[in-house]
Amino acid sequence: MPQILIDHSADLDFDRVGFVDDVQRVITEVIDTAVEDCKTVFRPAVHAAVGYGTTGQAVMLVEIKILAGRSVEQRAELSARVLALLESHLTVPTAIGVEITELERATYRFVHHPGK
Repeated sequence: MPQILIDHSADLDFDRVGFVDDVQRVITEVIDTAVEDCKTVFRPAVHAAVGYGTTGQAVMLVEIKILAGRSVEQRAELSARVLALLESHLTVPTAIGVEITELERATYRFVHHPGK
């Protein structure tokens, strides 16, 4: 169920596999889910800027979508732990943000399409 969407400066060099492994582990520690249910998408941005784009900072924004019903405290803990992971994985000046959003249980659908 968790959807991990990672938007980042295209030229940002970081260990994607290591980061995903750590994020998925943290998610399973904070909310009731399994690593096998996590889905991650990296979306490199052709252009990313902080302010006027003169700082030279890279940008990384992480959104984790989870099913509704978790407490504010759980969501806050998850965002704080993911932020700490980002800080440990990034080696260049980077503007980073983390957001935990909720998927409405009544309307969210997901399937594993077998292909044709």
